[in-house]
Amino acid sequence: MSTPVKLAVVYYSSTGTIAEIAKEITQAAEKAGAEVRLLKAAELAPQAAIDSNPAWAANATATAGIPHATPEDMEWADAVIFGSPTRYGNIAGQLKQFIDTLGGLWAQGKLADKVYSGFTSSATAHGGQESTLLALYNTIHHFGGILVAPGYTDPSKFADGNPYGTSHVDAQGNNPVDDTTRTAARIQAERVVRIATALKKGLTA
Repeated sequence: MSTPVKLAVVYYSSTGTIAEIAKEITQAAEKAGAEVRLLKAAELAPQAAIDSNPAWAANATATAGIPHATPEDMEWADAVIFGSPTRYGNIAGQLKQFIDTLGGLWAQGKLADKVYSGFTSSATAHGGQESTLLALYNTIHHFGGILVAPGYTDPSKFADGNPYGTSHVDAQGNNPVDDTTRTAARIQAERVVRIATALKKGLTA
């Protein structure tokens, strides 16, 4: 019996939207048969900034038990799904800081030939979701990774409309993660697990 795909879901979330999507992706991937590690990037903001925003403080407390991602998690994984809110059309500094710690693994070729994908959120409808994912995917090319975006591979993708990855408009916290976003997350997780499983079988055949 083949071993399950090992998936790392590595995210940064300030006020909780990305954390919620990360949990949805984790659950869907586990149902699809993957062994999943749900991991967060370490916070870089000062405590005063966190405490000044009730939603940020609440999310920090709610996710305190989720471990921080490490390079060892990246080496362990067959597939990685990164999540970040959009920051001026790019990923958050906290996730970028984690990625910048991976130079040693990159230099050894240990980030290559893995499956990668990404998800994001923004406050506004045209707030940089696609550019955030495309910016993230530039890194995957440098890794020598295998990019697996959801595309329009399922009819439900025409509801959320983002072929680059799951995304959500939270309207400054006024739009909670809804069924459309949860469906997109499920489709993306299942596709990543399916492609990673096929790749893993091919490499061990």
